[in-house]
Amino acid sequence: MKNVSALSAYFSHSGNTRVITDQIHKSVGGDIFEIVPMDPYPRNYNEVVEQAHKELGADYWPRLKTKVENMDSYDLVFVGYPNWWGTIPRPVATFLSEYDLSGKTIAPFCTHGGGGLGRSVTDIGTLCPQATVLDGLAVRDGSVKNAQTQVADWLRSIGMTE
Repeated sequence: MKNVSALSAYFSHSGNTRVITDQIHKSVGGDIFEIVPMDPYPRNYNEVVEQAHKELGADYWPRLKTKVENMDSYDLVFVGYPNWWGTIPRPVATFLSEYDLSGKTIAPFCTHGGGGLGRSVTDIGTLCPQATVLDGLAVRDGSVKNAQTQVADWLRSIGMTE
């Protein structure tokens, strides 16, 4: 493994993205940070889908409950999220916009129900133009609990493990 200081920051609504975050953390170490919006999302699937769509259309920037105190100390930031409407959820957009990630490496990963990474990697690059954004990992919702090989292959492909 490269000698870097890593942060695994994630937003997880259903718990799937947290599972992948834990798998990454077991391989690369570092710190974990959960991106939590000040106002929680509804638990009902249809309600959260509708709210996410409205937020995206309105270019909404939700306030977050906590901040990373020592972002300058990380070289590498894994950013995990569910694919909502083809991109990152708005709390992840807020998270990325709150820090100067210039010169850092961002490794995006998502869980999805069929949309893969969508345009999320491009959108992360737009929000963090001075960062290096690596190829992302997309794990289908039904495969999350058995994704260790997929995660390991991705970490190897982006140079994070042997």
